Amino acid sequence: MRPALLALLPLSLIAQAPGETVTTHKDQKSLAVTIYNGNLALVKDTREIRLPKGESKLAFQEVSAQIRPETALLKNFTEPKGFFVVEQNFDFDLLSPQKLLEKYVGEKVTVVSMKPNPDGAGSKEVREEATVLATNGGTVLQFADRIETNVYGRLIYPRVPANLRARPTLVLSLNSAADKAQKLELSYLTGGLGWKADYVANLSSDEKTLDLNGWVTLTNTSGASYPDSTLQLVAGDVNRVRERAEMAYGMVAKNGASRAAAAPVMQEESLFEYHLYTLDRPTTIQENQTKQVALLGAAAVPVRKEFLLQGQGHYYSNSYGDTGEKLKVGVFVEFDNKEAANLGKPMPKGIVRVYKKDSEGRAQFIGEDNIDHTPKNELVRLKLGDAFDVTARRKQTDFKKVGGTGKYNYIYDASFEVELKNAKKEAVTVTILEPIPGDWEMLSQSHPHTKAASGTAKFMVPVAAEGSTTLTYRVRVKW
Repeated sequence: MRPALLALLPLSLIAQAPGETVTTHKDQKSLAVTIYNGNLALVKDTREIRLPKGESKLAFQEVSAQIRPETALLKNFTEPKGFFVVEQNFDFDLLSPQKLLEKYVGEKVTVVSMKPNPDGAGSKEVREEATVLATNGGTVLQFADRIETNVYGRLIYPRVPANLRARPTLVLSLNSAADKAQKLELSYLTGGLGWKADYVANLSSDEKTLDLNGWVTLTNTSGASYPDSTLQLVAGDVNRVRERAEMAYGMVAKNGASRAAAAPVMQEESLFEYHLYTLDRPTTIQENQTKQVALLGAAAVPVRKEFLLQGQGHYYSNSYGDTGEKLKVGVFVEFDNKEAANLGKPMPKGIVRVYKKDSEGRAQFIGEDNIDHTPKNELVRLKLGDAFDVTARRKQTDFKKVGGTGKYNYIYDASFEVELKNAKKEAVTVTILEPIPGDWEMLSQSHPHTKAASGTAKFMVPVAAEGSTTLTYRVRVKW
């Protein structure tokens, strides 16, 4: 069957209930959007609308398709006395050729088709009236002298049914104390709007400092656009009650990314136990769009680099000898989020991507890591990968039970050696963290350790350029 086509309709035929006042973006005076982490936004849409005195219906069009109607609140700033809302309905059954056809089951439409002339010379347009009998799995039309399922041509509808909207609409039954233009603000929570922070860090050639830029990535799949809106972002974990799965009305994301040009960073302030960021200019958030705006920037932030070998607790409860396994030495960089380090700004959670220029001055990607919400004066620590030229191999040289009779009071002595090799042309220091369970005591060691925590021994082992160093130690563990 050929799909039925929707003929172009004049605006006067678009659905509007009798006595209904319609408001669209053309009435808009201001728009503010506050976006939270976790697919949630607060929209405050202020419009100037002429309302009749007494009871009437207001069709508030171009709201989000993922509006949570139970959160909607309509305020009157012009005539608040005597103004109240008695009922509201969210109409999300949207106009489409298929929906229009379904609404016309049992109703008459005009079928326009081309049929050949009797003399065989060309064809002519023929219009016939038919009743839509069914649309389940196909269209069934009843003409004056026949019933057809394969309909060739197009269908013309006299009007759009009142219960079918061209765009998502919140219909409010309200009472107005005056017949005049009034400023109304509709606020509501909606899904389909989200944001995340992304950071780009450029590491200096000597790896002593980095330049950091933060971007906010906005994604709008809410089914509506927000033109010239005041944009604010809330960073923090806001508690939400999830009684049911959030509804989505068929809106699909399209990644039409548009990176913002260099701009002043967003202004930040505290809000309850969160942080609020405000863009210093209006911006338009188009439907099905991803865009980026500048969040923060900092230059020459002092950075520290660390090579880290992380041990395992099971080393100290069994005999396993020399497995010959080459261990990965992780590479970390860290910096202080302090004003003294040219930063000192709350950093929303996100991904930090780090680049460094090669010998020809071309920036190369060297790793990325997630950070959680990081307040001012906290440490930012990033794992960028594993070292290529710094390697390690661990061997258990001795293991024996030295005391204990029951299941939970064994005493073990275990000896280890960790060989570190450095193929780089400069010396490095490798941090070795050994998580030792139970009550433990270091019996001997080739390099001094510190107790980083109650169950962690920390060794700082220097390794010469193109050289090797072996750490040895013996520990007694009481279970």
